[in-house]
Amino acid sequence: MDILLKIICFAAAAIVPYILCGINSAIIVTKIKSGEDIRNIGSGNAGLTNTLRTQGKLAALFVLIGDILKGVLSILIVHFLFRWLLGIDTYDDAAGWGWVNYLSGIFAVLGHVYPLFYGFKGGKGILVTFAAMLAIDWLPAVILFGIFLVIVAITRYVSLGSIIAASLYPFAVLLFSFIHGEPCAWINFALAAVIGFFLVFMHRANISRLKNHTEKKLGEKKDKN
Repeated sequence: MDILLKIICFAAAAIVPYILCGINSAIIVTKIKSGEDIRNIGSGNAGLTNTLRTQGKLAALFVLIGDILKGVLSILIVHFLFRWLLGIDTYDDAAGWGWVNYLSGIFAVLGHVYPLFYGFKGGKGILVTFAAMLAIDWLPAVILFGIFLVIVAITRYVSLGSIIAASLYPFAVLLFSFIHGEPCAWINFALAAVIGFFLVFMHRANISRLKNHTEKKLGEKKDKN
């Protein structure tokens, strides 16, 4: 029975975040507001920034709320399943199970980026990752969000802020894992590094545009031509 329960919990750690985060707020909100597929307009990215540029602030607010909720819930549901079915507290620093949260985070990002419901074409995963980070350990999430805001405020490049925050993510996880005295600190780091690398990889087109000085800044709605 214990083995069966463990199989159920670990399967849920992958399936629940993937399915839940595959519900794309940007696609749904844009479809309701304008009847369009956000993946065919603007930058083509089914995320918050493209929603803001093409659908306005109110639509972007609903996307923000939706993505935050699904990212947080995907971690919390897995946490409670482990606690109720196995008696394992994934938030107990000394127990050594914190890595389960980061494993769930990987599948949350995969679900958002490659959603089953939308032909495996979704967003880039930054906001969902931030939401999952809040649910796992809010302090490094807030610090990285602050770094993101500073970079965007200075450069007005949302993509640059996202790339730098994503790059710093595994190191922030490692630092706070050591601070909390977690025995699985390096496993946390490795799983967070997978997430960080994947987020940067999803911004490869933005990196190219940043190098060529053709990346849109925050507030720009149309190409300059």
